[in-house]
Amino acid sequence: MEPLQHRTEDNSSILKHGEKVRNPFKPTAAFIGASWFTLLTGIVGYCIGLWNASMQLNEKGYYFTILLFGLFAVISVQKSVRDRSEGLVVTDLYYGLSWFATIAAMILLTIGLWNADLARSEKGFYAMAFCLSMFSAIAVQKNTRDAKMFEDKEL
Repeated sequence: MEPLQHRTEDNSSILKHGEKVRNPFKPTAAFIGASWFTLLTGIVGYCIGLWNASMQLNEKGYYFTILLFGLFAVISVQKSVRDRSEGLVVTDLYYGLSWFATIAAMILLTIGLWNADLARSEKGFYAMAFCLSMFSAIAVQKNTRDAKMFEDKEL
């Protein structure tokens, strides 16, 4: 299978002299914007839900801490997986801990919501806002790293 970076007559369009071609691996402004928008939507929605919730302050702190812990954990997983795929050294300990932290954050949220005295719709709201935040944090980290790579190497 041929790498995407190499041009062939089949996959290249006819270019005029001096015309710049966008690298297919560089994130587009639309994808970067959508990733940041979904991250902010997930985090702000989750926090507004906590602010308006009729639970004790220590419960609100628990759910907020789980959100922060989960965000950090998924960014660590994304970074360590990507580093390994690019041939950079990542210790097995860090790699395992980042996966453990990600899974632990999800389990802790699940246990907390399972045992909470909340309506099912509220539980679903927190679960969906959490998942949206986690997924979009991975996308933002990927876009940030890709953009930095293209900025540094000007590929």
